[in-house]
Amino acid sequence: METVTRNRSSASGDGLPAPLQGKYLVLKEKLRGLESVLVAYSGGVDSALLARVAHDVLGDSAVALTAVSASLAAEERAGAADLARTIGIRHLEVESGEFENAEYLRNSADRCFHCKRELFSVAAREIQRLGLRSVVYGAITDDLRDVRPGMRAAEAAGARAPLLEAGFSKEDVRTLSRFLGLAAWDKPAAPCLSSRVPHGNPIRIGTLRRVERLEAFLRRSGFQVCRVRVDGESARIEVEPARVRDLLCEPLRAELVEEGLRAGFNRVSVDLQGYRDPQGGGAAPAGRAV
Repeated sequence: METVTRNRSSASGDGLPAPLQGKYLVLKEKLRGLESVLVAYSGGVDSALLARVAHDVLGDSAVALTAVSASLAAEERAGAADLARTIGIRHLEVESGEFENAEYLRNSADRCFHCKRELFSVAAREIQRLGLRSVVYGAITDDLRDVRPGMRAAEAAGARAPLLEAGFSKEDVRTLSRFLGLAAWDKPAAPCLSSRVPHGNPIRIGTLRRVERLEAFLRRSGFQVCRVRVDGESARIEVEPARVRDLLCEPLRAELVEEGLRAGFNRVSVDLQGYRDPQGGGAAPAGRAV
């Protein structure tokens, strides 16, 4: 990720395009009206921006919460903690219990509902303990184009989505994040590890560990946008289409196969179509998270 630094005086929004400056002002007013918030925070670009603006507006009355379970990659957990320190917001890490829920482990099409219901249950306990007023999360207008069971869980829990309420798109989020100097402004999407397992196949912690290990290898090899899709006991690798050819070159091809076998897969293949982002000009297969 490119790191951009700016003086916090730019938080006034001067220099932003007028429509985005207006959304930014609305966002701050909505957060100010909530008085104190617990931000459901993954460290992704959306929740990072929400945490940053909440901290700017509310100071110590804004707290970030990361739910920790086997579906959160260690690299993502560490990155979220580092970014929270940069923002300056108080950051809590709390164990979540979705892996104790048989409905979650069954991995039907509403898996994300069960995950987010657990997240917001944890958040509800924390706001009571901390004496905060509201839970907020980073939904945006782009999310309205997809089937998002997690948003149904958020609505049921009474969680607020200030970015969505202020009309922020993904482009808006990235533009404002860069303007404010957030290092996460260009971070690729990083959905949970369970999203690599096709619906209808049970979620197992051992499977997620194999995925995490092989994706970490790919990132060390220079592929920041990558997915390891589970297909039975096999791994199917997706990277950006323009970089598929790189995976097939030696010695990387052989190293990738070796690492996949060591991780516990019995076969490693490459998706020649590459990774397709439903929000970025391509379409992922139905029923599969990005």
